[in-house]
Amino acid sequence: MTVVVRDTRETQIRVEVVQGTGVSTIDTTIPFLDHMLVTLARYASLDLTLTARGDLRHHLIEDVAIAFGAAIAALVPPRAARYGDRFIPMDDALVHVALDVGGRPYYCGPLPSDLYDHWFRSFSDNAKATVHVRVLRGRDRHHVVEAAFKALGASLRQALVAESETGVFSTKGAVELEVK
Repeated sequence: MTVVVRDTRETQIRVEVVQGTGVSTIDTTIPFLDHMLVTLARYASLDLTLTARGDLRHHLIEDVAIAFGAAIAALVPPRAARYGDRFIPMDDALVHVALDVGGRPYYCGPLPSDLYDHWFRSFSDNAKATVHVRVLRGRDRHHVVEAAFKALGASLRQALVAESETGVFSTKGAVELEVK
């Protein structure tokens, strides 16, 4: 289990995450963010407990992404498959997410919501992941953002799978980074 605690003058965040079955308990005080995180955990097969309090909606959304991203970075097994991608259709929306959890942060969007586009960028930076989000179609912002979170979750599910002891799908071999 990975535990990340982020305390600032603006926010207090606690994240507990482990690869599991997608069971989650989320309480950020922002119902839509809670819904997105429950969805992401379910599609990623991550057992996630996350609580967040803060002064402003923007600070909460950003700091949750920072803490959750750091937790994902710590969760990546050295012999992770690394790569994942998924298309998710949701009513009028069709969104594709492709990612690499190999330690190289980069984000390419955008989403049709500045707050949730910023969530994805903050997540990418702190998960040390390359994340490409392509909105192929969609008029309803809720559907587009939710499809993006589902696609991110499904992509993470693929990428976090530990490969065999004898090899990993990368010319670099196993990616290990120790921070002291």
